[in-house]
Amino acid sequence: DMDAAVEFLRKNGQAKAEKKAGRIAAEGIVKTVVKDNKAAIVEVNSETDFVAKNDEFQGFVETVVNQIVDSEAADMDAFMAEAWAADTTKTVKDALVEKIAVIGENLNIRRFEKVVTDGCVVSYIHGGGRIGVLVEAETDVVNDAVKEMAKNVAMQIAALKPQYTSDKEVSADYIEHEKEILMAQIQNDPKESQKPAKVIEGMITGRIKKELKEICLLDQTYVKAEDGKQSVAKYVEQVAKENGAKIQIKGFVRYETGDGLEKKEENFAEEVAKQMNA
Repeated sequence: DMDAAVEFLRKNGQAKAEKKAGRIAAEGIVKTVVKDNKAAIVEVNSETDFVAKNDEFQGFVETVVNQIVDSEAADMDAFMAEAWAADTTKTVKDALVEKIAVIGENLNIRRFEKVVTDGCVVSYIHGGGRIGVLVEAETDVVNDAVKEMAKNVAMQIAALKPQYTSDKEVSADYIEHEKEILMAQIQNDPKESQKPAKVIEGMITGRIKKELKEICLLDQTYVKAEDGKQSVAKYVEQVAKENGAKIQIKGFVRYETGDGLEKKEENFAEEVAKQMNA
């Protein structure tokens, strides 16, 4: 009975998945896809780097990201409950559970994001999927030069890890908190704490400005700047001028595999033994 056999395999897969669910999955890959005016980015975790490089796992993540770009799901629960595009008799969660049984490690679709734009969206993958970036630009001209500019900005984001697009996004609370930390550092410094209040205030303002330059994309020094000084904002402006366009970097998404997840230390022999006993 084919149906009974399929049912058994699915139940067996679920049991295996539940057994592995407590294990730390902090390796894996980030994948992106751009389809016309839409783009998606996803991070899928595995327990080991060994599995993250495996074709079976990579193919699964590819299928996941291609489904996300066309999905209407607003959050992970909705996505996991929708029909699996490759076999609509299953849900995405069923497909994940089956993959866990086949691969023999705990796997997790950790997070995803979608971008739909009237302008231009590009993606960039660094280090074979260790870091993935989407950049959205509002522009009235979409040509190869504008796309190349957006790709260069995406590479900047991958390398320099900005937290905001511009300083307009930085909350007053964040600035206040940073000021408090800087004030405490100055007070704890025997030399600096002796300076007049006005000087200390100037020092704090200067340091905040310097920090914002590091964490806000448009204020960062563009990594390929020929003069070593040009900001990302000025680079975007230059490309806009050269192409008779109005361009604004609207936002970005940057995923780094395992970011914020606890990693486990294991040796390779143990890893292989575990694979064999999975």
